[in-house]
Amino acid sequence: MKAKDSKIFDIVFVGVLAAMVYVVTLFRFPLLGSKVHFANAVCLLGGMLLGPTLGGFAAGIGSALYDAFTGYDFINVLITFVSKFAMAWVCGKIMDATVKGNHRFDRTLLASVAGALTYVALYMLKTYIYNRFVYGYPLDAVGVTMMSKLIPSLINAGAAIVAAPIFFHAVLPALKTGGVLKRIHAGEIIEK
Repeated sequence: MKAKDSKIFDIVFVGVLAAMVYVVTLFRFPLLGSKVHFANAVCLLGGMLLGPTLGGFAAGIGSALYDAFTGYDFINVLITFVSKFAMAWVCGKIMDATVKGNHRFDRTLLASVAGALTYVALYMLKTYIYNRFVYGYPLDAVGVTMMSKLIPSLINAGAAIVAAPIFFHAVLPALKTGGVLKRIHAGEIIEK
């Protein structure tokens, strides 16, 4: 395959995964006082399939577009892009470092846990900075706000940690059979 064809394939897959992140974010359901969605699982899936950089772009672009189209300001859209990029990047890096052609469920689970917890940590940091320094809330109010946001964040992280490895192992055989994995980065990511 020519390098140009490989790059086009990469761009198409980034676009498809970004669109999946955007669409999945639209569908939420209530659980324990929170709203759970599987967008974070698709972000992690992007890191698993496309690797850290392209998976990060897919996750960041899809999530940032959702925020932009729902009325968030530029700074929040940018923060969303960076935090979702980081989640998929960490997941993809761990997949690259641990998998090496072996797709055991425990290794994909480890990558999912690390990626999801990266996002939770970045989201909590954003919450602290906004509440403490932008809004000027006293420290005790910041703590209460952070705890109220931590529980839903952990619920979403848990859903992503469970769903992402399942999604990955569900699509992996079809992508292998269709020869798609050989085309993504000319086989560098999954089939080393």
